Parts: sequence; structure tokens; C-alpha cells
Amino acid sequence: MATGIKDKVVILGMGCSRFGERWECSAEDLMLEAFSEALTDAGIPRDRIEAAWFGLSTDEQSLSKSALSLASALRLPNIAATRVENMCATGTEALRGAVYGVASGAYDIALALGVEKLKDTGYGGLPERTKGTFEDLWFPSVTAPGSFAQFASAYVARHGVALDDLKAAMAHVSKKSHDNGALNPKAHLRNRLTHEQILKAPMIAHPLGLYDCCGVSDGSACAIVTTPEMARQLGRSGTLVSVKAMQLALSNGSEAGFDSWDGSYAHTTRIASRRAYQEAGIVDPRAELDLIEVHDCFSITELVTMEDLGLADVGQGWRAVLDGRFDRDGAMPCNVDGGLKCFGHPIGATGLRMVYELYLQLLGRAGERQLAAPKLGLTHNLGGFPNKNVCSVSVIGTL
Repeated sequence: MATGIKDKVVILGMGCSRFGERWECSAEDLMLEAFSEALTDAGIPRDRIEAAWFGLSTDEQSLSKSALSLASALRLPNIAATRVENMCATGTEALRGAVYGVASGAYDIALALGVEKLKDTGYGGLPERTKGTFEDLWFPSVTAPGSFAQFASAYVARHGVALDDLKAAMAHVSKKSHDNGALNPKAHLRNRLTHEQILKAPMIAHPLGLYDCCGVSDGSACAIVTTPEMARQLGRSGTLVSVKAMQLALSNGSEAGFDSWDGSYAHTTRIASRRAYQEAGIVDPRAELDLIEVHDCFSITELVTMEDLGLADVGQGWRAVLDGRFDRDGAMPCNVDGGLKCFGHPIGATGLRMVYELYLQLLGRAGERQLAAPKLGLTHNLGGFPNKNVCSVSVIGTL
């Protein structure tokens, strides 16, 4: 019987590029920026890396569709490397491949790297005509803001929440993210906002205003993983950052077809988180988790995700947000690095960027935004649309 991967794999080193409008850099430059930091952090020569998983979702305008881009850019000759893609969970999927490769005993040391250079595609994240070369023929004429605006409308209808109350809660989410992002030198957006600025911003797709939406950016993130035993042999002493669980759930579209789903929550998040808690041995996530990084592509997504992860009562997530539960100084700090809202969403990199923040926090390296002695954290990615999506949930903690 499968026993899971809890504490079979640790993170030896991590790196993350600065996210933003990186016009001066190629995708390979961003990959090297993240990889160089990870390799230095791991303290190993690059020839110790035996296998790699390369997360790339859409940036095929400037990179090969295969993992050849990674092997070439990072100068890793003859490495076993695989390109993976799983919508917005692509970065986490790369990490899952590397973690599973080490946990299986196939490799001692493996690499996960994700990258995306979306600014060069011309995609602005808004209506169809602005997409440039970033065109999705699988779901034409549907925009992400429009789809997640319906998420908000369904939440209001299902729970009887006053629209002004929901808008206030979404504004709190965005303000909290900008306050956190202002402390992070690698974030794309580092400007603080007031509630008034957020609520008076131009409407994108009702009820989502400009500051309820994450931006488009370029970025890369990287992790090098190994076993706890190998980490000690390599001289790593003190606290190790361990992978406690990695779980994935994909929708088959039944939510929008013949199921009883009402559009007010993400079904896959509830499934993936339940599996992750079980694998990690978490009984009460509200009491046991110290911090979380969630997929705040839109402020409504973060709010609903709190309920889907079991961190707020169903229909009461907006109250928990307004009460400050998920602020940096709250009971459950969420997106203390600024989240997608302040980093943007270079798809292949996002999941690994989230783990990077947990890694820094767990080792006490997060600088101005450092929390008080966290021991256990969670990352969450939601890819696609509310009615058909993929969800990845990982639990990372100290060992």
C-alpha cells in the first residue's frame, strides 16, 4: 500500500529571479538567475544534479517545447530532463516530478525549474483582442477576469453575502497583498494601496476591479532536492526543509455539467487539500499550519480558497478576511511575499515561487517580512477556470 512521500525528500537549495517586466532578459537569463541562486544555496557542483523537471506552460515563442531549453541554458550535459505542463500548477508539477524522482530512489539529487516570459507574448490578461500571440483556442472568447467574476457572483448568490461586504473583503485581500509585496525586493509590484484606491479603481469584470486582478509578468524559480540522509552527508546541518505532502486533483468538467456544483467554490481544492492533509498527517490545519501561499489570481479566488482549504467556515471566508485572520500579523498569514497579486503570474514559475517563500520563512531568511519561527506551511495552485480546473496542494515543513 502507498505510504506517501512525507519527509522522504528535503529541499537542498532554492532560487528565484526578480519578477516583473524583464524586457532586458531572455527566458534563459531568468532561468540562470534562479538556478545560480539555487546552486549556490545548495552548495554542490552542478554535475551532482542527476535529473531535472522543467515547468513551462505557454512560452513556446522563445523556448523549445522540450526540456532541451533547460539543459542548454543551465549547461547540464546529458542530463535526464523532462518538460511538464499542467496549467497554473506547472511550477508545482515540476517540483512534484523532482520530489517523486528522489523519493522513489531513482535519483539522489534532482532539479525542478519553472519559467515563463509572458510580457513578450503581448498577452495582457484581459479581453480576447489583447492576447497577441498568447491565444488559447481550447477555450475561445472566455477571459479569466470574466470567468472569476462569475465565481464572485455565485458566492454572493449562494451565501447571501451583501455585495458591498464582499467588495470590502476583496479590497482587504488586495491591500494585504500590496502591504506584503512592498517588503519584497523580488516582487513585480511594490506599491502600497488604500482601501479607497482599490474600491474606486476601474472595473474589469464586475465585481472585480483593477486591483482585484493579478498582473502579467516574467519570472523563474528553482529548487534542488535530495534525501535527508544525502543532505547530511553533503554537510547540511541544522534545520532541513522537508516535503510533507504533494497532492493533485483535476476536474473532468462534471461540476459544470451534470453535478450539483453551484459555482461558489473550487471542488478540486477541497479534494487536493484533504488528500494533502492526510498525507502530511495534519488533523487540524487551522491549528497546525503556520503560513500559506495560495493562488490569488483574483482577490475572490484567495477569499474562497480559505474556505476550500478548511481555514475558514464555508460562507464565512469574507468575515475571516475582514477580521484580519490572514494578515501578516494574523493567526494564519497568507501570501506574506505579496502573492500573485504583487508578483504577477508567469505560469511555469508561480508554484515554485510560492515554495521559495515557504523555504525562506522556514529557515528564517525572509528579511523584513520574516514571521516568528514558522514550522509548517502550505502552497496552493488553481489552474484553469472555476468550472474546469487543476488544483495542486503541497505541504512543506521543517525536519
